[in-house]
Amino acid sequence: MPAAMGFFTDTTICIGCKACEVACKNWNQLPAEAGGIRELSGDSYDNTRKLDGTHWRHVKFIEQFDGPYNGRWLMMSDVCKHCVQAGCLEVCPTGAIIRTEFDTVVIQSDVCNGCRACIAACPFGVIDMNHVSGTAQKCTLCYDSMQVGLEPACSKACPTDSIQFGPISELRVRAGKRLEQLKAQGEARAQLYGDDPNGPLGGLNSFYLLVDNPEVYGLPKKPQLPSRNLPKSGMLSAATGAVLGLVALVGIRKRRVEEVAGAGAGGSGGGNA
Repeated sequence: MPAAMGFFTDTTICIGCKACEVACKNWNQLPAEAGGIRELSGDSYDNTRKLDGTHWRHVKFIEQFDGPYNGRWLMMSDVCKHCVQAGCLEVCPTGAIIRTEFDTVVIQSDVCNGCRACIAACPFGVIDMNHVSGTAQKCTLCYDSMQVGLEPACSKACPTDSIQFGPISELRVRAGKRLEQLKAQGEARAQLYGDDPNGPLGGLNSFYLLVDNPEVYGLPKKPQLPSRNLPKSGMLSAATGAVLGLVALVGIRKRRVEEVAGAGAGGSGGGNA
């Protein structure tokens, strides 16, 4: 059985070159939007805006400036997290979403029926519809490459090794050492996101080194599976059902009283005649 594989992304050395975005688009033959002519977003240098069915890599630019020459850019190449406990896989009704031998999560387009359940289930907003295939799509961690022993296109193209690919066990050790190094250099906010196998979703097979709170990067602080909400929603449904049942009983009782009263009034009128 192959080792669990994934990405460790060190955001502190990302230069925002977008080589990963281009390599991903090229390798996976993802279609362009509007014939490749897109309007500028006006949001720093980020014109991709978000991950979706045709953009499986997205370089985020977060500007933190309190003056013209006083601040910093936080850059992060975002991608599917390939959760150990994946919400998308949990809700897929057709079995289109599978876990591979590398512990990654892949959507099989030929089995997907386009129901969009996985889109709602993903706590990271990773999955979306591919307007050409008409199916839900996302990063496959270049499954076709891994099957023949090759490195995914995005990490291969990264010029600074911000995106690092390999066995998860090795990446966690490497990430821990890098975190210690940054802490020693005075980067008090440095933290790892998604590396803990005992954390939310059983850990992420694509995890990150951040230098600010996860929310700053658009990452949920405590991502949850759809099933985590079932007990709460079940109780709410039961309570709602009980209230509706009570309202129905009151309505039936009221109508019955009115029918009896009407029948009594009719009988009384007949006797007077």
